[in-house]
Amino acid sequence: MPERVHEITLTVNGTVRRVAVPGRRLLSDCLRHDLGLTGTHVGCEHGVCGCCTVLLDGEPVRSCLTFAVTADGHEITTVEGLADGERMSPVQRAFAECHGLQCGFCTPGFLCTVTALLRENPAPTDEEVLEGISGNLCRCTGYQNIIKAVHRAAELTAEES
Repeated sequence: MPERVHEITLTVNGTVRRVAVPGRRLLSDCLRHDLGLTGTHVGCEHGVCGCCTVLLDGEPVRSCLTFAVTADGHEITTVEGLADGERMSPVQRAFAECHGLQCGFCTPGFLCTVTALLRENPAPTDEEVLEGISGNLCRCTGYQNIIKAVHRAAELTAEES
């Protein structure tokens, strides 16, 4: 028997999108394959690495562990939605300025995580930054420049407020 398909409505990066998905479709697969938003990366597929992190109603979630049907009626922000048009967000600019990325595979998850972190805590200490990003893994950077980027993003955000 074929799996039942569900019509869901998602507000993704400010745009209302309707999509038909099987009940077991993961949000990461829905975003990447059904909606063509390939900025959300899938690493471990077990919720460990954080590469697939997106914002669901402003809160970071692992899209590889979230069924798309559970996001019906909710707002999702992916890495593609962090910028304001062509202008990168303060977090994106800080990661570029501070060399907080190398291969870039983990970067979308970090950017979404840090965006939520700074919304909740606009001036985190080093310890709070470490705790805030502890669910995201990077195999290239050694984290020092990521930590610098978070602090720089906090500065840029404060300057723009």
